[in-house]
Amino acid sequence: MSAVAVLGLGTMGRGMATNLVAAGHEVTVWNRTPGTRPEVPGARAAASIAEAVRGQDVVLYCLSDDAAVRAVSLGEDGVIAHVAAPTVVVDMSTISAALSDEEHAAYAERGVAILDAPVFGSKGEAEAGGLWVVVGGDAETFARVRPVLEAVSESVHHMGPAGSGARMKLVGNLLVAAQLQSLGEGLTLARAAGLDLAKVLEVVAVTDFRTPIYDGVGAAVLADDYAPNFALRLMRKDVRLIGELAAQVGAPVPGAMVAAETLDAAMTAGLGELNASALIKVLAGWAEVDLAQR
Repeated sequence: MSAVAVLGLGTMGRGMATNLVAAGHEVTVWNRTPGTRPEVPGARAAASIAEAVRGQDVVLYCLSDDAAVRAVSLGEDGVIAHVAAPTVVVDMSTISAALSDEEHAAYAERGVAILDAPVFGSKGEAEAGGLWVVVGGDAETFARVRPVLEAVSESVHHMGPAGSGARMKLVGNLLVAAQLQSLGEGLTLARAAGLDLAKVLEVVAVTDFRTPIYDGVGAAVLADDYAPNFALRLMRKDVRLIGELAAQVGAPVPGAMVAAETLDAAMTAGLGELNASALIKVLAGWAEVDLAQR
């Protein structure tokens, strides 16, 4: 078993820490919100990053955006200021490819191993230990850390060298955004055309274009349920990162740009704290239809 520090106890971190404790790891937790020392049963709460990372086998964090990662990881009083080999740093956040590359370079200068290991899944999967982890970095380091990653996940995938996990996460989130956009367009068209949406989803659930997102989000839309598991504002951030990576490598992503326009409209409408699927409310509103089954 390993000594593991979990930095950040938001939507993802708390579930990860809980599952690491359940797997028998020695867990220390620290939260970024000033003045809070949240409890995770079986874990030790640290008062600072310095205290949290000292003497750990693994330090992991899953934070909301580039700004949070830069502060916690690379900041003046961040992880990099206090960590030392043989501790391995694992960044499980969804961040820009550029920042991931910067992290790898910065930790390499200090002789500290780091993996980029963002996750697919949200609150439910984090709580159940059912995340899907995509990892970039040295294969030997990955092998050392794999038991820790397996404690929080359904599957773990080593994608290749440094930055490969961060880039795979953006590819995956492009597919998620496209599915939410297409589902919203399909349901809106179906309702406007006079179809029964429950019957529409029955067909979608058995065809060769079915997906878990269509099934789960479709049912939630009919129930008018947009409770946040993955906030729309974070999806908008991710689509921006997708656009940046696409421009960097010269790959066209017109579907992502369409989703970005819908997400922008949703943000303007004040839907940023709802689930990312709330972009569907915008599409329905443009067509002046109601997708809820009452």
